[in-house]
Amino acid sequence: MEMISLKSELSKTTYPGRGIVIGKSEDGSKAVTAYFIMGRSENSRNRVFVEDGEGIRTQAFDPSKLSDPSLIIYAPVRVLGNYTIVTNGDQTDTVYDLMSEGKTFEQSLLTREFEPDAPNFTPRISGIMDIKDGTFGYQMSILKSNNGNPDACNRYTFNYENPVAGEGHFIHTYMQDGNPLPSFEGEPTWVDISGDIDTFTNTVWDNLNEDNKVSLFVRFIDIATGKYETRIINKNK
Repeated sequence: MEMISLKSELSKTTYPGRGIVIGKSEDGSKAVTAYFIMGRSENSRNRVFVEDGEGIRTQAFDPSKLSDPSLIIYAPVRVLGNYTIVTNGDQTDTVYDLMSEGKTFEQSLLTREFEPDAPNFTPRISGIMDIKDGTFGYQMSILKSNNGNPDACNRYTFNYENPVAGEGHFIHTYMQDGNPLPSFEGEPTWVDISGDIDTFTNTVWDNLNEDNKVSLFVRFIDIATGKYETRIINKNK
């Protein structure tokens, strides 16, 4: 596998949908994650990210225009002890709740499947970062229909131990724009992680399609101390 430029991977399609990036900063001191949402409909575009405790949630920018909150209003990021959970739907709460009861990340997601939004059957993508005692590892997951057949759910979990500085992985919901939207294929893309938090944030935001991008969350977590910095960008202001 060849490492791909995150910049080029983000800009090569007008509609990757929702996406998660997880990796390690260039200097090796920070665990890095980004989560972005995009939208084609007025309902999907009518959103912002707002802080919610140590995590974030989506919120209608103009409540009067919110036609259907299902699948678009949720908490994408929650923190459970040394774990940071990042997902594209309300499975964030599923993972948080079941891991609180002693289940693993993978076991928690066995209770969920792709979104019920025929004909797209949007994949549920999830990531979890484990930062403890100066160590860092992460997992990513995708739950998708069986090549567009909703009668079966295909489940994939990817484990990344001892991530390398300046490297990460990127998973998103759709391969490209289309009708129906084609689900992400293969394993998470191996991408570069470069720059400080502001440089990285700008790289992600600036290379998402201008018409379709909605919101972006970025967090850099110090692996030694657990302290973090967060950036949120909302197109709606």
